[in-house]
Amino acid sequence: MTVTGTDITADLIRDLLREQHPDLADRPLKLGALGWDNQVWRLGDDLAVRMPWATESADALLRKEHTWLPLLAEGLPLPVPVPQRLGEPSARFPRPWLVTTWVPGEPADRAPATRPEEAADTLAAFLTAFHRRAPEEAPMGRDRGGRLADTAEGFTGGLDRAAELGLVHDPDAVRAVWEDAAAAPGWTGPRLWLHGDLHPANILTTDGTFSGVIDFGDLFAGDPAFDLACAWLLLPDGAIDRFHAAYHPAPDPATLRRARGWAVLRALSGIHIGHAGDQGRPGGKPTWGPPGQAALRRLTASVRS
Repeated sequence: MTVTGTDITADLIRDLLREQHPDLADRPLKLGALGWDNQVWRLGDDLAVRMPWATESADALLRKEHTWLPLLAEGLPLPVPVPQRLGEPSARFPRPWLVTTWVPGEPADRAPATRPEEAADTLAAFLTAFHRRAPEEAPMGRDRGGRLADTAEGFTGGLDRAAELGLVHDPDAVRAVWEDAAAAPGWTGPRLWLHGDLHPANILTTDGTFSGVIDFGDLFAGDPAFDLACAWLLLPDGAIDRFHAAYHPAPDPATLRRARGWAVLRALSGIHIGHAGDQGRPGGKPTWGPPGQAALRRLTASVRS
């Protein structure tokens, strides 16, 4: 059940399409994925319908994507789900919904990148193109992208719980990475557009390298370090330095320190979500644990050496 108490079915979506976008109503329709905020249904070969279901915040995130993503998608080196139609709330379904382009590929939490050099270059090219200067009216982050020091309580709690469960084997090394990052100078450049949620389930792969980026609901403007953190979770071993060399402008040392801190937080989150999935708990995703573990191993390697 959704937070609205409405079952989302193929019949419901087809009825909504007939009411608001009848030219799309006869296309083949099948469930594609269940995300945190939305269900994604494939509509024909080239479109998708995103239906909010699990969180109340999904409505605003969909409207944000509809407003901003068509302006940002042009010129990107990887395909993204470009909004095509907005479905408005109705008596049949009291929430907005979105029709976007369909992006083919397999989520990287299930099919990780295996070609290090190509993956590093592809990810760097995408973020170089996406991290453009944002206008004043660009949205702020949703509990993310601020000062790392402000996450101290959440970091400590997450690390302690992971250590108690035996999910982190060298908590002191993890803490050292985060503390160094929290002490780094803050971002003084312009606010840049950021994806805001570049975990492995939101990056698609094909033939061992990245082939698409999805779910821009957390789109915001701020410090590029937040997005750059994804490299430790997404790239195969030995590809981080190549990624940093390919990204432009080259990140300064302080930005890299902050990025490592955000990567620690994202890794811990993935480890906890993965553990919940291993235990069969609602909301858990077993495939999120291994990327988080690999990221912590990469991030703490210099501390241990």
